[in-house]
Amino acid sequence: MSELDKFKRYTVTSALPYANGPLHIGHLAGAYIPADIFVRHLRLKKKDVVYVCGSDEHGAAITIKAKKEGITPQEIIDKYHKQIKESFGQFGIAFDIYHRTSSPIHHDLSQEFFLNLYEKGEFIEKESEQYYDEEYDQFLADRYIIGTCPNCGNEGAYGDQCEKCGSSLNPTDLINPKSTLSGKAPVLRLTKHWYLPLDKYQPWLEEWLLEGKKNKWKTNVYGQCSSWLKAGLQPRSMTRDLDWGIDVPLEEAKGKKLYVWLDAPIGYISATKQWAKDHGKDWQKYWKQQENEEDNSCLIHFIGKDNIVFHCITFPSILHAHGEYILPENVPANEFLNLEGDKLSTSRNHAVWLHEYLEEFPGKQDELRYVLTSILPETSDSEFTWRDYQARINNELVAIFGNFVNRVMILMHKYYEGKVQASPRFTDPDLHEQVGKAYKAISESIETYKFRQALSELIDVARTGNKFLTEKEPWKTFKTDPEATREVLQNCLHIIAHLGILAQPFLPSASKKIFYMLNFSQDVVSYDEEIKFEDGHQLNQAELLFEKVEDAVIEKQLEKLLNKAQGLVTAAVEVSPAKENINYDQFSAMDIRVGTILAAEKVTKTKKLLKLTIDTGIDTRTVVSGIAEYFEPDSIVGQQVSILVNLEPREIKGIVSQGMILMSENSDGKLIFVTPAESAANGSVIR
Repeated sequence: MSELDKFKRYTVTSALPYANGPLHIGHLAGAYIPADIFVRHLRLKKKDVVYVCGSDEHGAAITIKAKKEGITPQEIIDKYHKQIKESFGQFGIAFDIYHRTSSPIHHDLSQEFFLNLYEKGEFIEKESEQYYDEEYDQFLADRYIIGTCPNCGNEGAYGDQCEKCGSSLNPTDLINPKSTLSGKAPVLRLTKHWYLPLDKYQPWLEEWLLEGKKNKWKTNVYGQCSSWLKAGLQPRSMTRDLDWGIDVPLEEAKGKKLYVWLDAPIGYISATKQWAKDHGKDWQKYWKQQENEEDNSCLIHFIGKDNIVFHCITFPSILHAHGEYILPENVPANEFLNLEGDKLSTSRNHAVWLHEYLEEFPGKQDELRYVLTSILPETSDSEFTWRDYQARINNELVAIFGNFVNRVMILMHKYYEGKVQASPRFTDPDLHEQVGKAYKAISESIETYKFRQALSELIDVARTGNKFLTEKEPWKTFKTDPEATREVLQNCLHIIAHLGILAQPFLPSASKKIFYMLNFSQDVVSYDEEIKFEDGHQLNQAELLFEKVEDAVIEKQLEKLLNKAQGLVTAAVEVSPAKENINYDQFSAMDIRVGTILAAEKVTKTKKLLKLTIDTGIDTRTVVSGIAEYFEPDSIVGQQVSILVNLEPREIKGIVSQGMILMSENSDGKLIFVTPAESAANGSVIR
């Protein structure tokens, strides 16, 4: 009996992805594939489990992205929540609910948590100097500040964390800090905030974590937590000066928002509440401490390396201070996945994006699951390469797993028209023993978060089948002893059936294909289901489980990565979906001309707007344009532009704007003018 079997129910979470960009394979390898395997395994053991996740839709990362794209934070979260949710759905991550932190149920619960701690006197209220951008006239949240990490020298560290070395930081720790808004050095100004006294909880954390989780948590997780605790914890602000997020529910804190790392992990609980409401369940059984401790749910957080401090120290401290909630039994965080010899980078578009993979490799979800599981960065960084992707699929999935299943199914149809005689179990005792050991080994590996080892055990079952088939050579005995041939092949059918069952957490689509070929009545077969074939059972026709990956496919992906590195492919995160079709008459109604900017000045009391005077060739007119963040007024005088001259005039900040200039966005998110390739006369029509 494993350590996990003592629990009656399980609450499993995967890190909430920021709704400010699409998913890539590093995300999958960090927090989603391992959790999905774990949850599918528990369900096959018929355990009571809820698996929750959702979009993290608050915090500075959202507003930074919104500023970059020139749209509102709400438009950003709606756009990327939809894309992320659809990608997870197509890839087959088996969430019970994929929620979002912008929901009312989440806002209410987060404010309830804050007030609970506030009314207990847990917070420290204090004024402190925080960074302020004078040009933008606002305080800077952690992610609005970048600088050099004092620990590893990374020049792109954020004000709350260095994503290179994983260190937890305060903005004032950074060397040479700069505002991400203006690019200038910020100044310090006084502001009031509410702090969680992590130093107060340190003795409790040392007992609960350092003593209670030793030899139970993964070495990389335990080691990182131990380092933070040994360095000594400091109070951490739970509020921010932001205009996007959840309001701090205090009259004296108007205009302030909850720190995203207070509200985000509460998203696991609010998602469970919504799921329970939708399905007639009691959410409290999955999150709150029960009268009898043995009735508590087992809470497991699957995350990436960069979230360890928040899930192992900050969030447990919040739950402990609240007093009613269970604490995580384990936090099996993974390290980072690299790509083709370099770190994954969203800013440089050096990534394999999930939505692009799903488009370019339709129906190949299991193949990516297999490759990523086989290289999961469980205790140290690992690397994905397209050549390795090809080799693992061709040499393992195709040559070992798929080949065994295909050979047996073809021989059964060739010799016996796919009809099976009564076969309740293995007749070969060695096969029975080896497959039995595989169930035990795979279960133990999954439940100790060794998913690579579990996958290796699965492939060994297919190797066992190939070895048995090759040694028995049933094709040689069919003419002289057809019953001996049948016995060999039906033993192999049992191996295939068990492969289908054991592969379900790892290769759910392939498992369903196996069950279809075996003509099982269900798509999912639990571990304890008896495998037996009734007399006359008819098999369905053989299908290829996996297809060989050709060199040309890999060369195309390598070329794509190279083109991205050279700036020849626009970042996937910047591409907006096409708008609805218009007809030719609608298009021809737009009058777009070449014009020249004669004068430019900033619109007072705004950050984004410039007042432009433009010679359109027809007349000289005023246009208000939201490009002040990208251009200094004097630098664009004399710039030729494309201007929509028959746009209905509109008053903006008291100025009548008579048209719109056309802009595009490069791979770095910077606006550039849409201009003729060669100089053209003002008033020239753009068709």
